[in-house]
Amino acid sequence: MAEYKCLECNKKVATDYLRKKVRCPYCGSKILFKPRTISTKIKAR
Repeated sequence: MAEYKCLECNKKVATDYLRKKVRCPYCGSKILFKPRTISTKIKAR
């Protein structure tokens, strides 16, 4: 499952909630984003 966060209040928003509305349930902001995981780079020998 994808995890979304609000840009304004930085709280996690459940994907179940996003099926109904595209607003943050905490502050009402319309800007949500998916945080990216940190990738590690490995050098080839």
